[in-house]
Amino acid sequence: MTARLTYDPWISCPQPNPKAQLRLFCFPCAGGTTSTYSTWTNNLPKDVEVYLVQLPGRGRRLEEPLYTSFLPLVQTLASTIRPYLNIPFAFFGHSMGATLGFEIARLLRYEYNLSPVHLFACCCPAPQKPILRPFIHKMPEAKFLAELCDRYNAIPQTILQNKQLLQLFMPCLRADFTMLETYVYKNQMPLDCPISVFGGLQDKAIKVDALEAWREQTCSSFNLQMFPGDHFFLQNSKSLFLQSLSQHLDHVLAINNN
Repeated sequence: MTARLTYDPWISCPQPNPKAQLRLFCFPCAGGTTSTYSTWTNNLPKDVEVYLVQLPGRGRRLEEPLYTSFLPLVQTLASTIRPYLNIPFAFFGHSMGATLGFEIARLLRYEYNLSPVHLFACCCPAPQKPILRPFIHKMPEAKFLAELCDRYNAIPQTILQNKQLLQLFMPCLRADFTMLETYVYKNQMPLDCPISVFGGLQDKAIKVDALEAWREQTCSSFNLQMFPGDHFFLQNSKSLFLQSLSQHLDHVLAINNN
């Protein structure tokens, strides 16, 4: 089986590499796009091919219907990603994206007997840990925005000060937080793959114990690394983080080649 070469609205690969030994699928945070990951290939091992997962309701898919429930999205993504899994693969997710990657990994195991060789979770509580309350997805717009900014520092000032631009982001943000806050974790056997977790030292929304709890979701190795910054430390500590991620991926490649 080979990866499809035709246009796929869900999956893109900025720098295709026919000689890749590992595919890294990157899942966005709530309200996020693939732009965060679009240049990562330049900072990662040459044998890693980066695949970007673009969800409906943002970027080039702005006009498409939004998902407000995790299960249908997980089922759709699992079947969409399946044709690309003809070589070893790993998942990386930031915040909501980490929960998506985790649930897709569980579904792939159940339906296809497939498993990522590594799961990377960034700024996301372990799925069995309740997320921060009170829930915000039904709050009036002003309160919803205030909570997003206070908890996550999630919206840049350039967007907050532009009402037209802000209104483009609002449906996506509210839909994604509806998914997050209505997500129900179901207990299953831990994953077989190692899990690496990254967190921000100044992240007000995610506590260290909620990151540590990812340890319960793997039968393999686990590690946790903290970086300077808040929920979006990927922006301010990008070089430091990508250096660490690259080292992790080098280790994964070495194991797979033995």
